[in-house]
This record gives sequence, C-alpha cells and structure tokens, in this order.
Amino acid sequence: MYFPTTRVLTVLELLQARGRMSGAELAARLEVSPRTVRRYITMLQDLGIPVEAEHGRYGAYFLRPGFRLPPLIFSDEEALALTLGLLLTRRLNLIGDQSAVEGALAKIERVLPGPLRERLQAVQETLLFDLPQASQRPAAGVLLTVSRCTQQSQRLWLRYRSWGGAESEREVDPYGLAYCFGSWYLAGYCHLRQALRVFRLDRILLAEELPATFARPVDFDCLGAIQRAIALTPAPWQIEVVLELPLSEVQQRLPPALAVLEPLPENEQTTLLRCSTHNLDWAAHVLVGLDCRLRVRHPPELSTALQALARRISEQVAWPERDP
Repeated sequence: MYFPTTRVLTVLELLQARGRMSGAELAARLEVSPRTVRRYITMLQDLGIPVEAEHGRYGAYFLRPGFRLPPLIFSDEEALALTLGLLLTRRLNLIGDQSAVEGALAKIERVLPGPLRERLQAVQETLLFDLPQASQRPAAGVLLTVSRCTQQSQRLWLRYRSWGGAESEREVDPYGLAYCFGSWYLAGYCHLRQALRVFRLDRILLAEELPATFARPVDFDCLGAIQRAIALTPAPWQIEVVLELPLSEVQQRLPPALAVLEPLPENEQTTLLRCSTHNLDWAAHVLVGLDCRLRVRHPPELSTALQALARRISEQVAWPERDP
C-alpha cells in the first residue's frame, strides 16, 4: 500500500511539536480521513517510532515520553512557506516585537544549504506586499493566553479598556479569534453582560486563565460574529436601507465587515443593509457606489444626504467649459 512520505513525516512533526493530537485533529490538518491517519500511525510504528494511543472519547496519539528525533531538514517549498509567513508577519506588523521575526528568519537561514539560502534571501530583498499594516497590536502574552484558553475551552478573566477609556473586569468564555481590518478580535460569551461580545485584543490590559471550562456553541461562526459586531459598532447614525439587489450581488460589492446584510423574505431580489456610521455623507457615497435602486428606512437624514450628493454630482457633470 502506498503511503505519502511527506504526510507521514508531517504526522511525526506534529506529534513532536504538539505533544498530543486526536485522530480528528490530525485528519483535519492533513486533509485526509481518520482511517488514513491510522495507516500513517501504523507506518510510523512499523519504523520503530514509539507512537502510542489513548482510546475513548478524549483519546489522542502521542510519542512515548522522552523520545525525540533530530530536527528534520526543510524542503525548498517548506523553507519558502516559512519565509513568506514571516515576511507577511513583519509586513502586517502582527506582533509588536519585530526582533522575533528577524530572529526566526536568521535561524532558518542558518540551517539551510547555501544555494537555497541565497534564493530565499533574494525573495526577502525583492518581494513587495501591497497590504496595510496592523493599526493596533496586542501584547504577545495576551495573545498567547487567549489563544490557549480558546483552544482548551478554558474561561478567561480579563481587565478590559473600552473605546472610551473605561476599564472593567470580566469573565469570558472565548469562542474564537480573528484578525480583521488591521486588528485582532476575540469573540466570546461575556458573563458580565450575559451575552455574546467581541473584544479587541489590544484593549485587553490583562488576561488570566480560570479553572472553569465551557462548551463552545456548535458551528459557531467566529469571523462572521466579529464582522457583524464591527459593522454595528455603536455610532450616532444607525442605518437601514433596502437594496434592489440580490444578497449575493451585494456581498460581492461590499466588504463583509462594512454592513450586516440580510435577504428579505418577501422578495429574493432585495437585500436589507444595516450598519452604523459617524458620517452620513460617507454612507451616501457607499450606497451610490452599489449602483442599484434603494429605499431608505432609517434615518430620514440619509435621504437628505443622498439628495445632496445627487445635486453635487449633477453640478460636476454640468460644469461649463471655458474658452481658452
């Protein structure tokens, strides 16, 4: 029977790095079936590598304590993937300590063969990314603590500072993390507010693990929840507009975190747009850019802003030519 060698070695690398992983986790990482994972485990065991298994609901695969292999050599593709990942981290400014990125790049270069090292240095010196840098960065300790508690379904204690500067202490069940529009966000159940809430990680002043555990909702859409919260961030103007355009078309024309979109059951060719804004003139420009018929439900001031924009456009188009 044929076994893809690279995937078998990837199983070994994952077990060395993670310590314990279930068959389902390995299958998801490798994009194979749990049955295929069992075959990979059997092949490793046949090679004399002491992979052990615990059965049952919380069963997992793990290497016998004390067993370690020397580091594996990176293939060209693996080295390129690592380098690109680090370059993107540096460009997006995802972590505050840029020396960590430079140190990791230096360590990778040190273990690579000369020709491959020269090719990757060429990538570093010539590749440009047309991507915005992160506007805010969470503390590394906060990001690591929140990530671990999210993975382990462990409750968090947070000291949090709101956008207005007010500080509060909360217990939160962290459901998921996402990087969106230049910031890190945490979605989870806030026991203080007794509701789902979204927190920006750079506003978390302190994060500590609590002994309590929780069950994450089935099929929870973390990114969707965060995008929805961003679109409905409290602002002076709460907008509701009916667009004469199918939901799929509107989704192609608007960034997902700009507005909450819902199909209208009475007409599949229309979409309800809801969002918050500090500037009705900006909202008017966005709506006109959708290039479709629309009806303003709320607020009436938005209709006034749209009419004013129409007059300005008409005046610009009718600008008279001047004689030389």
